[in-house]
Amino acid sequence: MKAALIESVGTVSLTTVPDPAPGPREVVVDVAACGLCGTDLHILQGEFAPRLPIVPGHEFAGEVVGVGAEVTELTVGDRVAVDPSLYCHECRYCRTGHANLCDRWAAIGVSVSGGAAEYAVAPVANCVRLPDHVGLQDAALIEPLSCAVRGYDVLRSTLGARVLIYGSGTMGLMMLELAKRTGAAGVDVVDINADRLVTARTLGCSRTATGADEFDRPEGWEVVIDATGNAAAIQDGLGRVAKAGTFLQFGVSDYAATATIEPYKIYNREITITGSMAVLHSYERAAELFASGILDPQVFISDRLPLTEYPAALDRFAAGLGRKIVVLP
Repeated sequence: MKAALIESVGTVSLTTVPDPAPGPREVVVDVAACGLCGTDLHILQGEFAPRLPIVPGHEFAGEVVGVGAEVTELTVGDRVAVDPSLYCHECRYCRTGHANLCDRWAAIGVSVSGGAAEYAVAPVANCVRLPDHVGLQDAALIEPLSCAVRGYDVLRSTLGARVLIYGSGTMGLMMLELAKRTGAAGVDVVDINADRLVTARTLGCSRTATGADEFDRPEGWEVVIDATGNAAAIQDGLGRVAKAGTFLQFGVSDYAATATIEPYKIYNREITITGSMAVLHSYERAAELFASGILDPQVFISDRLPLTEYPAALDRFAAGLGRKIVVLP
Protein backbone atom coordinates (compact mmCIF):
# COMPACT_ATOMS: atom_id res chain seq x y z
CA MET A 1 0.00 0.00 0.00
CA LYS A 2 1.01 3.66 -0.38
CA ALA A 3 2.02 5.48 2.78
CA ALA A 4 3.75 8.64 3.92
CA LEU A 5 6.92 7.89 5.83
CA ILE A 6 8.97 10.10 8.13
CA GLU A 7 12.26 8.35 7.43
CA SER A 8 14.59 10.39 9.62
CA VAL A 9 14.72 13.82 11.21
CA GLY A 10 13.69 16.33 8.56
CA THR A 11 12.98 13.74 5.87
CA VAL A 12 9.50 12.68 4.75
CA SER A 13 8.51 10.85 1.59
CA LEU A 14 5.79 8.80 -0.05
CA THR A 15 6.61 5.12 -0.28
CA THR A 16 5.15 1.62 -0.47
CA VAL A 17 4.87 -0.56 2.64
CA PRO A 18 3.23 -3.95 3.27
CA ASP A 19 -0.53 -4.03 3.74
CA PRO A 20 -1.36 -4.36 7.45
CA ALA A 21 -3.01 -7.40 9.00
CA PRO A 22 -5.14 -7.20 12.15
CA GLY A 23 -4.26 -8.88 15.42
CA PRO A 24 -6.97 -10.84 17.28
CA ARG A 25 -8.57 -7.71 18.79
CA GLU A 26 -7.74 -5.29 15.98
CA VAL A 27 -9.36 -4.03 12.79
CA VAL A 28 -7.99 -2.76 9.50
CA VAL A 29 -9.37 0.63 8.44
CA ASP A 30 -9.50 1.83 4.84
CA VAL A 31 -8.50 5.41 5.59
CA ALA A 32 -10.84 8.03 4.10
CA ALA A 33 -8.98 11.05 5.43
CA CYS A 34 -6.07 11.83 7.73
CA GLY A 35 -5.47 15.21 9.32
CA LEU A 36 -2.12 16.91 9.83
CA CYS A 37 -1.23 18.27 13.24
CA GLY A 38 1.57 20.05 15.07
CA THR A 39 2.54 16.70 16.53
CA ASP A 40 3.50 15.57 13.03
CA LEU A 41 5.91 18.48 12.79
CA HIS A 42 7.43 17.57 16.15
CA ILE A 43 7.94 13.99 14.93
CA LEU A 44 9.62 15.36 11.81
CA GLN A 45 11.88 17.42 14.09
CA GLY A 46 12.88 14.30 16.02
CA GLU A 47 10.58 14.82 19.02
CA PHE A 48 7.78 12.62 20.38
CA ALA A 49 8.25 9.50 18.23
CA PRO A 50 10.32 6.89 20.09
CA ARG A 51 11.88 5.75 16.85
CA LEU A 52 12.02 6.52 13.15
CA PRO A 53 11.01 5.69 10.50
CA ILE A 54 7.29 5.97 11.22
CA VAL A 55 4.11 6.26 9.18
CA PRO A 56 2.51 9.34 10.78
CA GLY A 57 -1.14 10.23 11.10
CA HIS A 58 -3.11 10.13 14.34
CA GLU A 59 -6.24 11.95 13.13
CA PHE A 60 -8.14 9.62 10.84
CA ALA A 61 -11.40 7.89 10.00
CA GLY A 62 -12.50 5.35 7.45
CA GLU A 63 -14.26 2.08 6.74
CA VAL A 64 -13.48 -1.24 8.38
CA VAL A 65 -12.18 -3.69 5.75
CA GLY A 66 -10.75 -6.40 7.99
CA VAL A 67 -11.34 -7.69 11.50
CA GLY A 68 -9.31 -9.87 13.86
CA ALA A 69 -10.41 -13.33 14.90
CA GLU A 70 -11.70 -12.15 18.30
CA VAL A 71 -13.51 -9.00 17.14
CA THR A 72 -17.29 -9.10 17.56
CA GLU A 73 -18.06 -5.41 18.09
CA LEU A 74 -17.41 -4.31 14.50
CA THR A 75 -17.86 -5.83 11.08
CA VAL A 76 -16.54 -5.15 7.60
CA GLY A 77 -18.27 -2.07 6.21
CA ASP A 78 -18.64 -0.23 9.51
CA ARG A 79 -17.68 3.45 9.36
CA VAL A 80 -15.39 4.47 12.23
CA ALA A 81 -13.24 7.21 13.65
CA VAL A 82 -10.14 6.09 15.55
CA ASP A 83 -8.84 7.27 18.91
CA PRO A 84 -5.06 6.98 18.47
CA SER A 85 -4.27 6.66 22.18
CA LEU A 86 -2.46 3.49 23.29
CA TYR A 87 -2.11 2.98 27.04
CA CYS A 88 -0.46 0.24 29.08
CA HIS A 89 -3.36 0.06 31.60
CA GLU A 90 -0.80 -1.11 34.19
CA CYS A 91 1.17 1.90 35.44
CA ARG A 92 0.08 4.07 38.36
CA TYR A 93 -1.30 6.80 36.09
CA CYS A 94 -3.45 4.39 34.10
CA ARG A 95 -4.72 2.80 37.32
CA THR A 96 -5.60 6.17 38.85
CA GLY A 97 -7.58 7.52 35.90
CA HIS A 98 -4.83 9.49 34.18
CA ALA A 99 -4.10 7.22 31.24
CA ASN A 100 -3.12 10.14 29.02
CA LEU A 101 -0.08 10.49 31.32
CA CYS A 102 0.74 6.77 31.02
CA ASP A 103 4.36 5.90 31.78
CA ARG A 104 4.37 3.89 28.55
CA TRP A 105 2.23 6.34 26.58
CA ALA A 106 2.05 5.55 22.90
CA ALA A 107 -0.19 6.42 19.97
CA ILE A 108 -1.12 5.31 16.49
CA GLY A 109 0.81 7.54 14.11
CA VAL A 110 3.37 8.41 16.78
CA SER A 111 4.67 5.12 18.17
CA VAL A 112 3.21 2.71 15.60
CA SER A 113 2.15 3.15 11.99
CA GLY A 114 -0.69 5.61 11.54
CA GLY A 115 -3.33 6.87 9.16
CA ALA A 116 -1.21 8.67 6.56
CA ALA A 117 -1.59 5.56 4.44
CA GLU A 118 -4.19 3.68 2.45
CA TYR A 119 -4.87 1.35 5.40
CA ALA A 120 -4.25 1.48 9.15
CA VAL A 121 -4.61 -0.99 12.01
CA ALA A 122 -6.35 -0.04 15.26
CA PRO A 123 -7.54 -1.85 18.39
CA VAL A 124 -11.27 -2.41 18.22
CA ALA A 125 -11.58 -0.60 21.56
CA ASN A 126 -10.23 2.57 19.91
CA CYS A 127 -12.86 2.66 17.17
CA VAL A 128 -16.06 4.69 17.41
CA ARG A 129 -18.82 3.80 14.96
CA LEU A 130 -20.12 6.83 13.06
CA PRO A 131 -23.70 7.54 11.98
CA ASP A 132 -24.41 7.60 8.25
CA HIS A 133 -24.83 11.38 8.04
CA VAL A 134 -21.23 12.02 9.16
CA GLY A 135 -18.86 12.33 6.21
CA LEU A 136 -15.83 10.06 6.58
CA GLN A 137 -13.58 12.64 4.97
CA ASP A 138 -14.74 15.14 7.60
CA ALA A 139 -14.45 12.80 10.58
CA ALA A 140 -10.68 13.28 10.84
CA LEU A 141 -11.70 16.38 12.84
CA ILE A 142 -12.96 14.23 15.71
CA GLU A 143 -9.50 13.53 17.16
CA PRO A 144 -8.47 17.20 17.53
CA LEU A 145 -11.96 17.96 18.84
CA SER A 146 -11.45 15.27 21.49
CA CYS A 147 -8.29 17.08 22.60
CA ALA A 148 -10.26 20.31 22.88
CA VAL A 149 -12.96 18.55 24.91
CA ARG A 150 -10.22 17.28 27.25
CA GLY A 151 -8.98 20.88 27.57
CA TYR A 152 -12.38 22.00 28.78
CA ASP A 153 -12.52 19.09 31.19
CA VAL A 154 -9.36 20.49 32.76
CA LEU A 155 -10.62 24.06 32.74
CA ARG A 156 -13.98 23.40 34.39
CA SER A 157 -14.89 26.81 32.98
CA THR A 158 -17.55 28.65 34.96
CA LEU A 159 -20.56 30.40 33.47
CA GLY A 160 -19.94 34.01 32.56
CA ALA A 161 -16.18 33.75 32.21
CA ARG A 162 -14.33 36.08 29.86
CA VAL A 163 -12.04 33.98 27.66
CA LEU A 164 -8.89 34.96 25.77
CA ILE A 165 -7.51 32.52 23.19
CA TYR A 166 -4.08 32.81 21.62
CA GLY A 167 -4.11 31.34 18.13
CA SER A 168 -6.85 31.01 15.51
CA GLY A 169 -5.62 27.84 13.84
CA THR A 170 -7.69 24.68 14.03
CA MET A 171 -7.25 24.13 17.75
CA GLY A 172 -7.82 27.74 18.74
CA LEU A 173 -11.00 27.79 16.67
CA MET A 174 -12.20 24.57 18.29
CA MET A 175 -11.58 26.06 21.73
CA LEU A 176 -13.59 29.07 20.58
CA GLU A 177 -16.53 26.88 19.55
CA LEU A 178 -16.47 25.05 22.89
CA ALA A 179 -16.14 28.28 24.88
CA LYS A 180 -19.28 29.62 23.23
CA ARG A 181 -21.12 26.48 24.33
CA THR A 182 -19.84 26.38 27.90
CA GLY A 183 -21.31 29.69 28.94
CA ALA A 184 -18.51 32.15 28.22
CA ALA A 185 -19.57 35.79 28.54
CA GLY A 186 -17.21 36.63 25.70
CA VAL A 187 -14.36 35.10 23.72
CA ASP A 188 -11.51 37.23 22.41
CA VAL A 189 -8.96 35.80 19.97
CA VAL A 190 -5.38 36.90 19.30
CA ASP A 191 -3.26 35.87 16.34
CA ILE A 192 -0.31 37.62 14.71
CA ASN A 193 -1.64 36.31 11.38
CA ALA A 194 -4.47 38.73 10.66
CA ASP A 195 -5.81 36.55 7.84
CA ARG A 196 -6.52 33.72 10.27
CA LEU A 197 -8.62 36.01 12.43
CA VAL A 198 -11.19 36.25 9.65
CA THR A 199 -12.35 32.72 10.45
CA ALA A 200 -12.54 33.49 14.18
CA ARG A 201 -14.87 36.37 13.38
CA THR A 202 -16.90 34.17 11.03
CA LEU A 203 -17.40 31.72 13.92
CA GLY A 204 -18.69 34.45 16.19
CA CYS A 205 -15.90 35.41 18.57
CA SER A 206 -16.37 38.64 20.49
CA ARG A 207 -13.25 40.48 19.32
CA THR A 208 -10.03 39.81 17.43
CA ALA A 209 -6.64 41.46 17.52
CA THR A 210 -3.04 40.86 16.53
CA GLY A 211 -1.99 41.66 20.10
CA ALA A 212 -3.84 41.51 23.43
CA ASP A 213 -2.98 45.16 24.23
CA GLU A 214 -5.50 46.17 21.56
CA PHE A 215 -8.33 44.91 23.79
CA ASP A 216 -7.64 47.38 26.63
CA ARG A 217 -8.64 44.99 29.40
CA PRO A 218 -6.24 45.70 32.26
CA GLU A 219 -8.12 43.45 34.69
CA GLY A 220 -7.41 40.47 32.48
CA TRP A 221 -9.49 37.43 31.55
CA GLU A 222 -10.85 34.69 33.80
CA VAL A 223 -9.68 32.05 31.31
CA VAL A 224 -6.61 32.42 29.09
CA ILE A 225 -5.83 29.61 26.63
CA ASP A 226 -2.66 29.24 24.63
CA ALA A 227 -3.39 27.27 21.46
CA THR A 228 -0.11 28.16 19.74
CA GLY A 229 2.75 26.57 21.67
CA ASN A 230 4.69 29.75 20.88
CA ALA A 231 6.88 30.91 23.76
CA ALA A 232 6.16 34.61 23.18
CA ALA A 233 2.40 34.01 23.16
CA ILE A 234 2.64 31.89 26.30
CA GLN A 235 4.66 34.56 28.09
CA ASP A 236 2.18 37.25 27.14
CA GLY A 237 -0.81 35.11 28.09
CA LEU A 238 0.52 34.39 31.57
CA GLY A 239 0.34 38.10 32.27
CA ARG A 240 -3.25 38.42 31.08
CA VAL A 241 -4.95 36.17 33.65
CA ALA A 242 -7.43 37.92 35.91
CA LYS A 243 -7.52 37.42 39.67
CA ALA A 244 -8.68 33.89 40.51
CA GLY A 245 -8.37 33.06 36.82
CA THR A 246 -6.84 30.12 34.96
CA PHE A 247 -4.17 29.83 32.29
CA LEU A 248 -4.40 26.67 30.16
CA GLN A 249 -1.35 25.51 28.21
CA PHE A 250 -3.09 23.75 25.35
CA GLY A 251 -0.75 24.34 22.42
CA VAL A 252 2.21 21.99 21.98
CA SER A 253 5.46 23.90 22.40
CA ASP A 254 8.97 22.90 21.43
CA TYR A 255 10.86 21.01 24.12
CA ALA A 256 13.25 23.95 24.51
CA ALA A 257 10.56 26.64 24.89
CA THR A 258 10.58 28.50 28.21
CA ALA A 259 8.47 31.15 29.93
CA THR A 260 8.98 33.11 33.14
CA ILE A 261 6.42 33.15 35.93
CA GLU A 262 6.15 35.47 38.93
CA PRO A 263 5.39 33.26 41.94
CA TYR A 264 4.15 36.16 44.06
CA LYS A 265 1.46 37.02 41.52
CA ILE A 266 0.33 33.40 41.40
CA TYR A 267 -0.01 33.46 45.18
CA ASN A 268 -1.41 36.97 45.56
CA ARG A 269 -3.91 36.73 42.68
CA GLU A 270 -4.78 33.04 43.19
CA ILE A 271 -3.97 32.20 39.58
CA THR A 272 -4.13 28.60 38.36
CA ILE A 273 -1.68 27.47 35.67
CA THR A 274 -2.52 24.10 34.16
CA GLY A 275 -2.08 21.98 31.05
CA SER A 276 -4.06 19.58 28.92
CA MET A 277 -2.36 16.58 27.33
CA ALA A 278 -4.00 14.82 24.36
CA VAL A 279 -7.14 12.71 24.90
CA LEU A 280 -8.68 11.35 28.08
CA HIS A 281 -12.23 9.94 28.23
CA SER A 282 -13.15 12.53 25.60
CA TYR A 283 -13.07 10.80 22.22
CA GLU A 284 -16.58 9.33 22.21
CA ARG A 285 -18.01 12.60 23.51
CA ALA A 286 -16.20 14.45 20.73
CA ALA A 287 -17.64 12.03 18.18
CA GLU A 288 -21.12 12.67 19.52
CA LEU A 289 -20.60 16.43 19.48
CA PHE A 290 -19.27 16.22 15.94
CA ALA A 291 -22.28 14.18 14.81
CA SER A 292 -24.53 16.83 16.37
CA GLY A 293 -22.98 19.49 14.13
CA ILE A 294 -20.87 21.41 16.63
CA LEU A 295 -18.27 22.07 13.91
CA ASP A 296 -18.73 23.00 10.27
CA PRO A 297 -16.19 20.89 8.35
CA GLN A 298 -16.33 23.29 5.41
CA VAL A 299 -15.05 26.04 7.69
CA PHE A 300 -12.50 23.98 9.59
CA ILE A 301 -10.98 22.01 6.70
CA SER A 302 -9.23 24.37 4.31
CA ASP A 303 -7.23 21.87 2.24
CA ARG A 304 -8.05 18.36 1.04
CA LEU A 305 -5.02 16.94 -0.73
CA PRO A 306 -4.17 13.50 -2.10
CA LEU A 307 -1.86 11.35 -0.02
CA THR A 308 0.76 11.69 -2.77
CA GLU A 309 1.14 15.33 -1.73
CA TYR A 310 1.79 14.57 1.95
CA PRO A 311 5.29 16.18 2.01
CA ALA A 312 3.89 19.34 0.42
CA ALA A 313 0.92 19.28 2.79
CA LEU A 314 3.32 19.14 5.75
CA ASP A 315 5.26 22.09 4.34
CA ARG A 316 2.03 24.03 3.94
CA PHE A 317 1.04 23.26 7.51
CA ALA A 318 4.48 24.28 8.82
CA ALA A 319 4.15 27.61 7.01
CA GLY A 320 0.92 28.34 8.87
CA LEU A 321 -1.20 28.32 5.72
CA GLY A 322 -4.85 27.35 5.84
CA ARG A 323 -6.64 25.76 8.75
CA LYS A 324 -6.99 21.98 9.05
CA ILE A 325 -5.20 20.19 6.22
CA VAL A 326 -6.24 16.63 5.47
CA VAL A 327 -4.83 14.09 3.04
CA LEU A 328 -7.06 11.63 1.24
CA PRO A 329 -5.50 8.22 0.69
